[in-house]
Amino acid sequence: MKAVLFPGNKKVEVVDRPDPIPGFGEVLIKMRASALCRSDMSLYYGKPVVGGAAAKTGLVIPGHEPAGEVVDVGPGAVGVKNGDRVAVYLAIGCGRCQWCHSGYRMLCREWKCLGFDVDGGDADYLVAPAVNCLELPGELSFVAGALMTDMIGTQYSAQKRLGVSGATTLAVFGLGPMGAAGVLIGKARGARVFAVDVLEDRLEMAKTLGADEIVNSRGDGVTERLRELTGGVGVDIAIDCSGNPKAQNAALDSARPFGSMAFVGESFSTTINPSDQLIRKQLKVIGAWYFPLSEFQEISQFIVNRGVPVEKMITHRFSLDQAPEAFRLFDERKTEKAVFIWG
Repeated sequence: MKAVLFPGNKKVEVVDRPDPIPGFGEVLIKMRASALCRSDMSLYYGKPVVGGAAAKTGLVIPGHEPAGEVVDVGPGAVGVKNGDRVAVYLAIGCGRCQWCHSGYRMLCREWKCLGFDVDGGDADYLVAPAVNCLELPGELSFVAGALMTDMIGTQYSAQKRLGVSGATTLAVFGLGPMGAAGVLIGKARGARVFAVDVLEDRLEMAKTLGADEIVNSRGDGVTERLRELTGGVGVDIAIDCSGNPKAQNAALDSARPFGSMAFVGESFSTTINPSDQLIRKQLKVIGAWYFPLSEFQEISQFIVNRGVPVEKMITHRFSLDQAPEAFRLFDERKTEKAVFIWG
């Protein structure tokens, strides 16, 4: 089979690998779609943001947002059969701890990440635990399923925790793929959505995804503009998807008293003012990282029932042979959400 590898220093190789064989409790999946993610670029640079020693070797096939068709079932694999259309949950846990039993497998102390610790979906075939296979409703394409395994699922879970609804004003900061998903889910939940970014092309895309207002944050007036749009009160909920300290602080500043804010975008450090931004506003602040395995059926039914146009987020589609070009363009930010597809 063909597979992508990252030897490091922005190099991408498409190599031949033996077709994998499913072990106990595993299934073999013929890939149909595998989405590129900004965290993949840490592997591209040779500095993985998650994973253990294996992620640093350059020998693990990337791709943690895969979907495809089950073509072989290993011994002891239950609940999945040949021909099933599935997406794959990226967190592989021990299966025994409280977090695995609750569905939050990314919190397992022994967890491994698909595409970082173990081979992922940027290949013709993928082996995955049967328990990680997420059944796709017939109404959803493989491409939609791939997108739902990360940012769509993360945004749904975060906004559910925050209580986003038709009574909510929601500001989404940072309109990369995660922020774009935030706009889609916020609109589907009925919120009045304000999309915030420094790039005009991202703001224009947010309009097509349903944003009610767009705000360019290149200057210093973003907080004031969001207050203007909310009658001087501030937004009910702010979600930062950028990881940029300026945007994180603007999100905190723009939330109203007794409002809520979620940190979604990854960052190493940010300086905030707890007294003014949190304590005296009595702000609710959460961190949002992925979604529980048990929530996928609810997420997929929400996407189907609300007719959420998930595939509108995609700007580019590539074949696996085009992987070097795909990752180069993604690195240069000449694409937003991109996906590998198989016929």
